[in-house]
Amino acid sequence: MTAVPPAAAPDRPVRVAVAGLGWAGREIWLPRLAAHPAFEVTALVDPQPAVRERARDTHAVPFAYADVDDLPTGAADLVVVAVPNHLHATVAARLLRRGVPVFLEKPVCLTSTEAELLADAERAGGAVLLAGSAARWRADVGALVEVAAELGPIRHVDVAWVRARGVPDAGGWFTRRDLSGGGALVDLGWHLLDTVLPLLGTAPVTHAVGSVSDDFVNDDAAQAAWRGDAGTDARVRGDVEDTARGFLLTADGASVAVHACWASHEARDRTTITVQGAAGSATLRCTFGFSPNREPTPVLTRTRDGETVRLPLPTEPIGAEYDRQLDALPGLLADPASRGAAAAEARRTIDVIERIYHAARPTEPEREHALAGHRDR
Repeated sequence: MTAVPPAAAPDRPVRVAVAGLGWAGREIWLPRLAAHPAFEVTALVDPQPAVRERARDTHAVPFAYADVDDLPTGAADLVVVAVPNHLHATVAARLLRRGVPVFLEKPVCLTSTEAELLADAERAGGAVLLAGSAARWRADVGALVEVAAELGPIRHVDVAWVRARGVPDAGGWFTRRDLSGGGALVDLGWHLLDTVLPLLGTAPVTHAVGSVSDDFVNDDAAQAAWRGDAGTDARVRGDVEDTARGFLLTADGASVAVHACWASHEARDRTTITVQGAAGSATLRCTFGFSPNREPTPVLTRTRDGETVRLPLPTEPIGAEYDRQLDALPGLLADPASRGAAAAEARRTIDVIERIYHAARPTEPEREHALAGHRDR
């Protein structure tokens, strides 16, 4: 089947289904898709009847189903998959094998095996896989990338997303490793790696080490109250990390220090990216995500020969990066060059994550998440 559905033409909205109505599907993707003129939400998929019917009524969506296998052929030109982490790859693969294009919320996969599963499904079904990790679509990140291009060969990147209090979904799947694949490294670290790895070009990451800790993950005071998660059980203890640190080396000698942290002793949630090049350095201070406890204004600076200057940044509302990513989706959906790109990037990202986890937990057995054929219930 073709990877370019007829509805992806410029004169017609892309008919889209949203699979998974947890926080991301319900609060990020569905409202934006429903309001965007380039899309028409034609179906919802979620195993919980009350959840899908409430969302269906709120956004006037004509059809709702319990499982993606129930989605009729031709009902959508694209399915946004925002199910829990451990189902991302398998649900997306089932759709891709049917020839249905997929936009997959991050993390795109939890293991290298799942990355191969997605690549195989994309080839077998002839449909395109697109990936969701919105941080690189931020205007301030785009400005940093432009400045980084002027710094000569990149020697080192420091990247950190440190929340003051922000452990998500306490007692739910987010803090269960068998369902989430990991903690802060999989959740926040995916955004960080998706932002900085492209800065390093195509040189492979040859070494990756790291450490993890869990001082806050079961502390009620460290939870992300702003998410409004409901239906979780705080008595269920989480077994994932709330903090991860990694150090990477590439084949051409560049290095990256990564720090992903759900909770800390800091006063505000903060994201910092510093790019050091042969001809200078640049630093972006901002806050990724939706937390209200954030840096008030993004700040981008460049340092050369002992002089630091602040560079202008456009003003944009919180979450604008998700709208910008949706603006680009129809074009990516119709572009033959998109085929295979998301799977290749996911393979590079998950390889780094797996190696950091292996260094941090070297005695633990490998965990398999690629539950081929598993239904998303």
